[in-house]
Amino acid sequence: MAIADPHRMSACRAWLWLPLLTVLLSGCAQRLPLPSEQPRLPLPLQLHIQERDGSRIQDRLLVIQQEGPALRWSLLSPLGVPLARQLLVDGRWQADGLLPPNAQARELFAALLFALSPADQLDRLYTQELHVRDTERALLTSNGTHWRVRYTQPERFDLDVGAALSYGVAPLAAPDGASPR
Repeated sequence: MAIADPHRMSACRAWLWLPLLTVLLSGCAQRLPLPSEQPRLPLPLQLHIQERDGSRIQDRLLVIQQEGPALRWSLLSPLGVPLARQLLVDGRWQADGLLPPNAQARELFAALLFALSPADQLDRLYTQELHVRDTERALLTSNGTHWRVRYTQPERFDLDVGAALSYGVAPLAAPDGASPR
């Protein structure tokens, strides 16, 4: 009976995992459309986000604030539990804190940056093809519409991210009903 070389078996197992690792890393490497520079936004922003995925609806809170040259994005549950935190620094996302990576939240943040950018800045900020009307805007790619924004009222809009995922976005109201700022 031949005894297998443990070093050879380890190398063989590593080669078996390589295709899976490549697929996982290629998904992480996909770059989301981001503006060429930070748009002028009225910061800090506190938003109520209503995530709609098929029949499921979930409420979220989002705080966007300036921190030096970076934008800090903090997504929270209604109870204040952090769900995702990211910093946007020099056109790149960076983890903020010890939360695991959250690709869905990162896509939401990038889409919100597009939706919140003032209309008069869009052509300068985004190199992708845009479709802009009074109450609607879309960022287009070679595969079709990447994000679609429909403005329903001042400071309120619906944001489509993908085929089955959309968000309702509104300013987080203060207890007296006024918008916080």
